[in-house]
Amino acid sequence: MRGAVLAPPAGGGAEPARIPGARRPSAPGDRTRTWWNRAPHLLALALFAAYTTLSVLRYHRMETRSWDLGIFEQAVRGYAHLQAPVADLKGPGTHILGDHFSPVTALLAPAYRLFPTPVTLLVAQAALFALATIPVTRAAGRLLGRASGLAVGAAHGLSWGIQQAVDFDFHEICFAVPLIALSLEALLRRRWRAALLWAAPLVLVKEDLGVTVAAIALVVAWRARREAPRAALYALGAAVLGAAATLLTLTAVIPAFNTGGGYDYWTKVGDGPSPLAGADTKLRTLAWLLLPTTGLLALRSPLLLAGAPTLGWRFLSGDDHYWSTDWHYSAVLMPVLFLALADAADRSRRSPRPWLRAYADRLPACVAAAALALTPSLPLSALTESATYRKPPRAVAAEQLLARVPDGATVEANVGPISRLTGRCRVLWLGDTRGVTPDWIALDNTSGWVRDAHSYVRRLHPDARYRLSGEAGGLLLLERRT
Repeated sequence: MRGAVLAPPAGGGAEPARIPGARRPSAPGDRTRTWWNRAPHLLALALFAAYTTLSVLRYHRMETRSWDLGIFEQAVRGYAHLQAPVADLKGPGTHILGDHFSPVTALLAPAYRLFPTPVTLLVAQAALFALATIPVTRAAGRLLGRASGLAVGAAHGLSWGIQQAVDFDFHEICFAVPLIALSLEALLRRRWRAALLWAAPLVLVKEDLGVTVAAIALVVAWRARREAPRAALYALGAAVLGAAATLLTLTAVIPAFNTGGGYDYWTKVGDGPSPLAGADTKLRTLAWLLLPTTGLLALRSPLLLAGAPTLGWRFLSGDDHYWSTDWHYSAVLMPVLFLALADAADRSRRSPRPWLRAYADRLPACVAAAALALTPSLPLSALTESATYRKPPRAVAAEQLLARVPDGATVEANVGPISRLTGRCRVLWLGDTRGVTPDWIALDNTSGWVRDAHSYVRRLHPDARYRLSGEAGGLLLLERRT
């Protein structure tokens, strides 16, 4: 009879034949495997919720930390309206590609066109950072086992480098973090072509990342040299192309969009004090990079080379902001560190030295514990404070004051008011209007640094007259008299 279950031969242990297409009853092991397969995505979803809550609530409280959020909103706003990405905060009419080469931000234009608010950028950044956790967790799980992989993924998602970047409003490097993670995951799976293809778009994220592409390609070439010589040869070609892309971008592409015909950041790299300057700060940063994240074991993996270009230009720079653990500069190093840890732990577990095998076995749980232990001193700890979820009266009063500025007006402002105005006004940086006389001037004077608003504004624009329109929430708003 068709579809009947046949009895097994006498004395045999074979499974009975099943009706074609019938579902086999799930076993407990199947359910466990299904949960583990979903674990990286569930972890990423939880991190996305935490990152989004942290950054959006900070915006809600008007606690923007820099002008970058306004700069990127101006650029994305231009893309969204099919116009040039002009960032007036960098100077009236400044084309953003003449400042940093980050055309990848144009990918945010459709979402911004639907939701024209800085929150769109913050949510997108949270999603990209959370996305990077998936390949990190998957790769570590394949090498070390599911539990250890989940521990490494959690440590990556809670790492101080990612948390500091989430707390820094918005920056284009949020695109680089998942690309690096996906590239190195493919590398660890010996998928050489995929590793190079995932790394290639980094040249569109920021001008210096072409050198990171070259570094990843060199690691691919090293790993593939015996089993896939042709892939190794292609990887060497990709390394040359990555370095050439950075050179071309710095010397031709950016100067073509720059009104001065050059690259404005040459003075920050290689021009300044000796590379040994700030050695104490740089050593502390190295310790933070290698100790709580990898227990120094990542030094045994060649994947660490992928982080060398970023760390190199930071430490060679004369700008001390690049040397420390602050801001967003270390985010691109986090997937490198944790995947180098997974690679090194996998290699170390086959070591003839018992102590090294034991250390490699225990380290994933240790770095996860370290990440959790450090979190109370890092930005995500704010999610446990009730004040995080309340909008302070100062912010309410400041928003009501800024609502007096009409859409389309030209406004000169400093950090505080910027993110409330860039979506509907032309906003210039305070003191850098380059001959443009704004209709309004909005000052965050919370610290009282402006003692006499009229005298200060008169120095900025001697030929114009302004009246004080209002003062609230630490902001001063002045309107130009006609």
